[in-house]
Amino acid sequence: MTKLLVDGKEVDVPAEYTLLQACEAAGAEIPRFCYHERLSIAGNCRMCLVELKGSPKPVASCAWGVRDCRPGPNGELPSVSTRSPMVKKAREGVMEFLLINHPLDCPICDQGGECDLQDQAMGYGVDTSRYAENKRAVEDKYLGALVKTSMNRCIQCTRCVRFSAEVCGVPEMGAIGRGEDMEITTYLEQALSSELQGNLVDICPVGALTSKPYAFAARPWELGKTQSIDVMDALGSAIRVDTRGREVMRILPRVNEAINEEWISDKTRHVVDGLRTQRLDRPYVRVDGKLQPTSWPEAFAAIAAQVARSDGKRMGAIAGDLASVEEMFALKDLLGKYGSVNFATQDGTALNPAHGRASYIFNPSIAGIEQADAILIVGANPRKEAALLNARIRKRWRSGANLRVAVIGEKADLAFTYDYLGAGPETLADLAAGKHSFADVLKNAKNPIVLVGAGAAARHDGAVVLASAAKIALDAGAVKDGWNGFGILHNAASEVGALDIGFAPSGGGLTAVQMATYGTLDVLFSLGADEIDIADGTFVVYVGTHGDKGAHRADVILPGAAYTEKAGIYVNTEGRVQMTSRAGFPPGDARDDWSIIRALSDVLGKRLDYDSLPALRQALFKARPHMMRIDQIEQGGADDIRKLAAGSGAYDKTPFKSPVTDFYLTNPIARASAIMAECSKLAVDRVQQAAE
Repeated sequence: MTKLLVDGKEVDVPAEYTLLQACEAAGAEIPRFCYHERLSIAGNCRMCLVELKGSPKPVASCAWGVRDCRPGPNGELPSVSTRSPMVKKAREGVMEFLLINHPLDCPICDQGGECDLQDQAMGYGVDTSRYAENKRAVEDKYLGALVKTSMNRCIQCTRCVRFSAEVCGVPEMGAIGRGEDMEITTYLEQALSSELQGNLVDICPVGALTSKPYAFAARPWELGKTQSIDVMDALGSAIRVDTRGREVMRILPRVNEAINEEWISDKTRHVVDGLRTQRLDRPYVRVDGKLQPTSWPEAFAAIAAQVARSDGKRMGAIAGDLASVEEMFALKDLLGKYGSVNFATQDGTALNPAHGRASYIFNPSIAGIEQADAILIVGANPRKEAALLNARIRKRWRSGANLRVAVIGEKADLAFTYDYLGAGPETLADLAAGKHSFADVLKNAKNPIVLVGAGAAARHDGAVVLASAAKIALDAGAVKDGWNGFGILHNAASEVGALDIGFAPSGGGLTAVQMATYGTLDVLFSLGADEIDIADGTFVVYVGTHGDKGAHRADVILPGAAYTEKAGIYVNTEGRVQMTSRAGFPPGDARDDWSIIRALSDVLGKRLDYDSLPALRQALFKARPHMMRIDQIEQGGADDIRKLAAGSGAYDKTPFKSPVTDFYLTNPIARASAIMAECSKLAVDRVQQAAE
């Protein structure tokens, strides 16, 4: 720790702090444009100038280390002033320089009201300029479908350049030219390829980079702001949903150091237009082979007539990727009254809740990746399945901790270097038998992680793959006191919650594939299951939000609420219980999914015991007490991993393959989005160009 004086106040800070961090620790406010706490230091905007006693001129506090401050001639503490006349004049001069070429287009700029340049010009600038020369003009650049450019506004802070290279791992942006001719560009002006490029808009301190889909749509003070949770993947990133009236206008990240830090993926951010396109806003019943609009009583009557002709053992339910815990719990409760035990999620993983919670969650935790020194990835492509988890691995890889990463599965660009061990389960078997050199790397690591993708667990030999991976983790010492390095990377927001409440094959229950097979069931309830093909011959009741594949197959459609339109509990891949908040209301006659199931239970004569969402949650909490502990993780034990490792069987020789083939089109909301469709087309074109 190092002591120094900041505006006459003594503070004791770590020696590796910069002056800017030390000043903020003392309560001083330091303006900045180029500095960002999650990026490397550039020191090129000079807005953070402070006066350091003994220095002949102001110093850039973002680039000056506390350990470089010298004591006074008589051993006095280093003294820093953030409010002296010298500092005030210096900042005014810097602001005057920054505004020399900046256009006066605040009234038409999408950054207006949220602009660092506006705020700091008011706080630290002056109301006149001594420059009368013509402003320079810079041609706008094409960066793809998501980021709109207005490069006349750029102040060359290089935040975007550093973010692309350091966080995304895709160094596609840079600066060309020098002095007045300097420009930020992608050089060849091709579309950016990162799944995190939307964050460029957030980190740009001026209006040079703005959201292309959101252009000229609304002003920030017009919007209602609701804190919620993302369900586009299984990470549960913290988001803020901005609405105007009942319409969602945009989605922004919230800071959550445990999960997404302050970033979100492009799918999370720009799926907004899919929330209002191809929506189901009324019930439908299939009549003479065609779906016809109907009323709720008629839809319920059609279901009741079919259920009355069916045995409970020939009824089942499949949950989609976006289903919340409450609706799965209510549906399980309803079908349980008929004696049905056929429950599954649509990806059909071999994960079994009977093995214990540690056998199906990401035990190291997302933040725990920053403690890892060896990672084995089995059958997963984290860049497509969980872009922010991939960025967290890259962050650890860049930290200089000598992180070793190995992959068994698809050979893909993960934005960090790794050892490619092989494509299929033969390699996994060799590693489990200790025949591969990477086994020694895992054993010698202090905090190793064995990461298994949901796609590997969904194979026919998924149970054997899971057992081998668990055995590798145990043999490597990845499961010990204070550290559990075995983790499952799910790609569906509903999966862990479903396993927690037993919405999975057990007690002789059928799997999702078996339920979708011809002649297996009479009645199948689908909670937004759009990624599974259901054979003819089964009466399908679809509860969902969009006219996707699941709705096309349905015999009765009951319109539900999207994740921005309901308060629902989700459990992320690390087992953290989270809750979405209602930002708007569903369209037309659509209703909350749990309330649809509750109303249906009355018609079926199997009335559920709760009439409100709080009452439903009380029943849920009674059955699964850990669900009431929001934002907390109920840990599993090492014995759970040992139970998993005890499995045996034969491997399928088919190579591992990620279940996510197109990052942008993984669920019905994303497939309804024109913006996601454009991003998908750009990605496909990029792959084709690379192949040529």
